[in-house]
Amino acid sequence: MTRIGIILGSTRPNRNGEQVARWVLETASRRTDAGFELIDLRDHPLPHLDEPMPPSFGQYQHEHTRQWAETIAAFDGFIIVTPEYNHGIPGVLKNALDYLYAEWNNKAIGFVSYGAVGGARAVEHLRQVAAELQMADVRQQVVLSMITEFENFRVFRPGDYNLRALTTMLDQVIAWSSALAPLRETLKAA
Repeated sequence: MTRIGIILGSTRPNRNGEQVARWVLETASRRTDAGFELIDLRDHPLPHLDEPMPPSFGQYQHEHTRQWAETIAAFDGFIIVTPEYNHGIPGVLKNALDYLYAEWNNKAIGFVSYGAVGGARAVEHLRQVAAELQMADVRQQVVLSMITEFENFRVFRPGDYNLRALTTMLDQVIAWSSALAPLRETLKAA
């Protein structure tokens, strides 16, 4: 079965992302066409990139990197839940992405973002990073405004239209993840 990791891309105290990621996981878990698992970056405390070799070499020197690589390698695709900080993504998320290379390659990725303008600029940043990691980003994204989707900017209350966007994004991530599986197998065998 296709495995999709839902990456919670913020480690801030009192983060709103946890509510959002749980909504994504609960919604996705009702499906029967893929398995879903939450990957909370708090559970993977990576120091600032400290590997002596570029990740594309795959020569990881540190145990924390090898454990992170093992976690990411186990999935066929990903959904990143991210806030927008200063028109970009959280540093901890960028660091987690930068640690690895081959483990991200030829996997699908979708985005759920939140912020003053729905986190749209953070997703634009993520699309550039995903392209360099040879990931296939899907078109549909879920954009959650702090003004309309969060009561008092703290309690997540998604509208029904968000569920439609999430369902479409999940459809796309699963389809692309499945379609890319033979490519990953071919490259692994080479």
